[in-house]
Amino acid sequence: MPLVRITQQDVRTPEESRQMADIVQDVMLELFAAPPGDRYQILETLPVGSIIAEDTGLGLERSDGVVIIQITQQGRGEEQKKAIYAALSERLAAAGLVREDDLIVSVVENGHEDWSFGRGRAQFLTGEL
Repeated sequence: MPLVRITQQDVRTPEESRQMADIVQDVMLELFAAPPGDRYQILETLPVGSIIAEDTGLGLERSDGVVIIQITQQGRGEEQKKAIYAALSERLAAAGLVREDDLIVSVVENGHEDWSFGRGRAQFLTGEL
């Protein structure tokens, strides 16, 4: 069950933002084997100038179209992570939504004890999930 935060500046239409979220979900289903009914995404749009993303000395040319995708998920190996970085970059660029130089992806590992889906219970730990 991944929690995905997609943060961008206000340079896309709501339809483009939704298309981007749909592509991210498709990649999660395909490469992380996320269950189809588990879609938890936060689409965050900030005013232009709110994201500072330097190139880290890699020669990247950032624009106002920069997007940061943070995936909170457990139990994924190095190869799966590399595959998801590549797939997100390729598919979002192919859709004309995000330039490859403008995409930053981070996978944050966590455990079952780090989740409550409501009612103040840790459903993974109580056996409800």
